[in-house]
Amino acid sequence: MSISASQWGSPTASKRALLIHGMTMSSNSWEGIAQLLVAEGYFVVAPNLLGHAWRRGTDYRVSAFAEDLRPYFAMDTSYDVIIGHSFGGPVTLALLPFLPNTKETTIVLLDPALELTEETVKVNTDWFLNEMANIRPAEEHMAENPGWSRRDSVFRALGVAMCDPTVVEVFRQNSPWYFSGLFKNIPANVRITVLVSDPKLSNICHLEHIPRDVERLSARGLTGIGHWIQYERSDAIMDAILLPGAGL
Repeated sequence: MSISASQWGSPTASKRALLIHGMTMSSNSWEGIAQLLVAEGYFVVAPNLLGHAWRRGTDYRVSAFAEDLRPYFAMDTSYDVIIGHSFGGPVTLALLPFLPNTKETTIVLLDPALELTEETVKVNTDWFLNEMANIRPAEEHMAENPGWSRRDSVFRALGVAMCDPTVVEVFRQNSPWYFSGLFKNIPANVRITVLVSDPKLSNICHLEHIPRDVERLSARGLTGIGHWIQYERSDAIMDAILLPGAGL
């Protein structure tokens, strides 16, 4: 059971949003998007996933991450919006069976890790091990990503520092890495938008990973934008929420 989360806004707000972070991140990393949602009248909750923000774990299957988040849906708790980034993408899709069928829900996936080849898994495993062994300061993240704010860079560095090294097991325990099939189970009350980073800047998600024959599912490529869409194109995320279908 998840016992760690960040919250923004009033619990009595008329709308609710659930934000699912990716690997080596934490709930705090959603600060910018959360504040935009609060301004639109949302109460926002962002859990810390297993193995992150000092949480421990051993079962790192995507299904286990989803099961850990089940308490957020207790007593038919529903959300108007759910956003998942990177690894949080397949975790979000694994939450679909938990959603009450009485609530219209908009899901936005940000460069989700849907299908990874063995080579890509190895690259990402090496990346993870290097990140954990050489935790970089916020200043280095800012220098590498000029479009990031200092706040986002600090939370990026903090997310890595609070991540349990055992999370590397995610790659082994979810092999073969294929989650695009979860799109076939979209409930009638759910609409999903996938925002995909520029393939020149990110090798995590590709438009061809998104099925084209599924109702209530749309995808949009973001030219010139890297993997961290929430830091670089918050406007595209808010448009996907507030302007359903616009430009898709």
